[in-house]
Amino acid sequence: MSVAFVAASRLPTRHGTFMIHAFEDPETGKEHVALVMGDVADGEPVLMRVHSECLTGDGFGSLRCDCGPQLEAAMGKVAEAGRGVILYLRQEGRGIGLLNKIRAYHLQDQGADTVEANEQLGFAPDLREYSMCEDMLAHLGVTSVRLMTNNPRKVAALESHGIAVIERVPLMTGRNPHNEQYLDTKQDKMGHMLGKK
Repeated sequence: MSVAFVAASRLPTRHGTFMIHAFEDPETGKEHVALVMGDVADGEPVLMRVHSECLTGDGFGSLRCDCGPQLEAAMGKVAEAGRGVILYLRQEGRGIGLLNKIRAYHLQDQGADTVEANEQLGFAPDLREYSMCEDMLAHLGVTSVRLMTNNPRKVAALESHGIAVIERVPLMTGRNPHNEQYLDTKQDKMGHMLGKK
């Protein structure tokens, strides 16, 4: 998959002013964006998060996941550093889409965990892919990154697309009574490094 750059603009936020770069996948029509602060094309490793869209967490403040707090924390860390990138990828619900995510939530309400719910719907636990990151980072002139993630599979996925991950930066935030089981499942069944247990 390759994505094409569309346009860029200033984006003032409560964390400071970013440049937002828009990209489109011509095959699927999916749109992705990069939030950029500072000079990221100077050859030095760039603090970065790859964040998959989560309308419920990012937009509605859902406590069922840690997505919203992770996005906020990543934007804050980039602003604090004065330099960094957040790739915001439109692959809701670990790639199953918003409506199927709500279906999975319904199954979780009945007692399934997040992995079991996806599997009961006929999906793999995680359908996300990261090939678009290569083109997005190439456009930005980024050659190596310090990746804010708790997911070692994300590190491996980016490296498989030729992106040099110099360091994994833990992003521990957002745990609450509503998502304890969800986060424990991510650690136990999906290998996320959440520093608990």
